[in-house]
Amino acid sequence: MGSLCMSASSLAWYATLSKPSFAPPAWVFGPVWVVLYALIGIALFRVWTSHDARSKGAMRLFGLNIALNALWPLLFFGMRSPGLGYVEIVVLWVSLAVLVIDTWKFDRVASVLLIPYLLWITIASILNFFVWFIN
Repeated sequence: MGSLCMSASSLAWYATLSKPSFAPPAWVFGPVWVVLYALIGIALFRVWTSHDARSKGAMRLFGLNIALNALWPLLFFGMRSPGLGYVEIVVLWVSLAVLVIDTWKFDRVASVLLIPYLLWITIASILNFFVWFIN
């Protein structure tokens, strides 16, 4: 859903923004997200099929994270608002950290599978902040 706002004009707008020197090249994002979505999917499947009573809370957190993940590009690219995107990605990061901690309590494999996603969102949050700050 969030990728629907990734039109040619929004990508052209992004290309005009000043970015910090540590910004990854554009071609990195596609392959990284393919790997991350695969890991997220495996973690989600493990939690979904878990017989632990705590899995229901984790499933709600997964739902929240999927919604927040879809919302970020709508704010950042669709509305062309790095400021709103930054506020939202911080909320996403916090909810993802809670999910990793919560999942650790009953399925450590699923929790570990989510750590690359948390690391990527950490990098994206820092990048989002600097794009907002320098523009």
